[in-house]
Amino acid sequence: MPTALQHVSIHGHRVAFRGGGSGPVILLVHGMAGSSATWTHVLPALARRFTVIAPDMLGHGESGKPRRGEYSLGAHANMLRDLLHVLGHDHATVVGQSLGGGVAMQFAYQFPDRCERLALVSSGGLGREVNALLRALTFPGAEYVFPLVCAPHWRDAGSRIAAWLGAIGLRAAPAIEEIWRSYSSLADADTRRAFFRTLHAVIDLGGQAVSATDRLYLACQMPTLIVWGADDPIIPASHAAAAHDAMPGSRLVIFDGVGHFPHCEDPERFVDALVDFIAATEPARLSDVQWRQALQAAAPGPERADAAIPGAARFAVSGA
Repeated sequence: MPTALQHVSIHGHRVAFRGGGSGPVILLVHGMAGSSATWTHVLPALARRFTVIAPDMLGHGESGKPRRGEYSLGAHANMLRDLLHVLGHDHATVVGQSLGGGVAMQFAYQFPDRCERLALVSSGGLGREVNALLRALTFPGAEYVFPLVCAPHWRDAGSRIAAWLGAIGLRAAPAIEEIWRSYSSLADADTRRAFFRTLHAVIDLGGQAVSATDRLYLACQMPTLIVWGADDPIIPASHAAAAHDAMPGSRLVIFDGVGHFPHCEDPERFVDALVDFIAATEPARLSDVQWRQALQAAAPGPERADAAIPGAARFAVSGA
């Protein structure tokens, strides 16, 4: 079964991942408070065509949660690069959902020679707006109050109710399952500590605090797919359309009736969209010379780039 968890050690830290299949490599990057389990709806189908690697980023899932670790986009991108290297892969199509989209863009920026294609799924880093609850959790002291609402006894009670509903043939919608999985993980103190450090790296009281808007013009060098749910309650779908306009040659797919988790809420359509995108595009093979030329070419200034992205005008440019 290709979805079974495996483990490697990188820099002395345990890194868990799910993987399987053969052929071109797809690297699947989950969102905040998530894990590789979020991809189990699509991983088996993708593994029939590709080598699929879905890690638990540090601070998440079954991977290590170092107290002194760094949880920035750049640090996560470095770990993904090292994981690919340890597993013997030089290149990958990088698919990132939510926070994972920001990490995927950072990976493509830091290691353009290793990224063949980029797929952004309900991605962070493309606009200021984000769900009010995530903004509220950045309020000073929230990390000391939050344990009261995600204590183990609440998690266990919810799990018992879910098990009872499953026994009588009822199952929560995929989006609810993803939200519950994320919430449940935060009952663990180490996971919760890593969550807040990750949260503060990318979100503040005003919204998303990192932006890729000044570098989206570089996407002309990289085949890019943007997938979004039309009813996303976490990051608005308007970010998808604006990013598509700002990324020359990108492909945009909006899933009607879908929220923040297109890969879970409509997995068959997601697989079809990703497979078609890969089949229709040649992998990028960017040399140092090509990357230098792209950086030296005329590009929109920060003010012009920000104007193309809703709510981006006051961004502190950082991360991707």
